[in-house]
Amino acid sequence: MAVAGAGRLRRAASALLLQSPRLPARELSAPARLYHKKVVDHYENPRNVGSLDKTSKNVGTGLVGAPACGDVMKLQIQVDEKGKIVDARFKTFGCGSAIASSSLATEWVKGKTVEEALTIKNTDIAKELCLPPVKLHCSMLAEDAIKAALADYKLKQEPKKGDAEKK
Repeated sequence: MAVAGAGRLRRAASALLLQSPRLPARELSAPARLYHKKVVDHYENPRNVGSLDKTSKNVGTGLVGAPACGDVMKLQIQVDEKGKIVDARFKTFGCGSAIASSSLATEWVKGKTVEEALTIKNTDIAKELCLPPVKLHCSMLAEDAIKAALADYKLKQEPKKGDAEKK
């Protein structure tokens, strides 16, 4: 009896699927339906993806994550001798909003001084990308990644104990 009922249910579901209008694959794409066009742009054309030499003294690396959603973000900055950020790279494992937030963050830090980069806030990133409240944690991760990269850079600039004793 249960088998016969399952067969009827399967046939009815198949009939519904065959009769429903099909949408082009592009219209079914999750980024196109759920994200603002600025997020989709950064997701489909991410800027500054890659890595810098983390052992270099003028490179700061920030690695942050959000255990609740599984997003992980690595953001790196390269600073010149005048304290200006001349390059930035990112690698992000996460949703479209996390990738877009990382991409935008690397664009914004380039050309800024270390101190100016510290003024970038998650609210500015969220506003620029038109992130909904449920995705605000992505912009918070980007701000945290910037701060972590800057902190790592500053830490590398401090003289090591062995260096101070040699002088």
